[in-house]
Amino acid sequence: MPELRLSVQGHSRFKGLPARATLARWIAAALERDGEITLRFVGAVEARALNRGYRGKDYATNVLTFDYAQAPAVHADIVLCVPVLQREARAQRKPLRDHLAHLVVHGVLHAQGHDHDRADRARQMEACEVSILARLGLPDPYRDGGAEPGAGTGRPRRARGS
Repeated sequence: MPELRLSVQGHSRFKGLPARATLARWIAAALERDGEITLRFVGAVEARALNRGYRGKDYATNVLTFDYAQAPAVHADIVLCVPVLQREARAQRKPLRDHLAHLVVHGVLHAQGHDHDRADRARQMEACEVSILARLGLPDPYRDGGAEPGAGTGRPRRARGS
């Protein structure tokens, strides 16, 4: 099993987020090799500024992954915008916890080089997400049209978003 070094930032700013141990379990389930991951929870203003600065998109997005290294170990920052996640979970009529788990797994897969920039790669990434979430006892986020794959791209030291 890969070793995880996890830092969590901004967690105390938002009510109702899962415990650090739960976040670590979700990340570990998606890790294919050792990793050093920072998980940062932010508001809409910071998410919008990061998305604008790194992807040229002037809106707050749900998740941004900054992948600095993929080998020999994964090194990445994953930024999650809590207000966007809350809004999306409500719109998709799913628990915030399930949606957050999906986006954490999504970000970890991005950190390891997975992407959804082409239809074939999107199908492969979605299949990985569904498999990992099932192992965690969580539902398929794509069933019933609940989630839409994002369109973010980028390479190390640039953000990938959804």
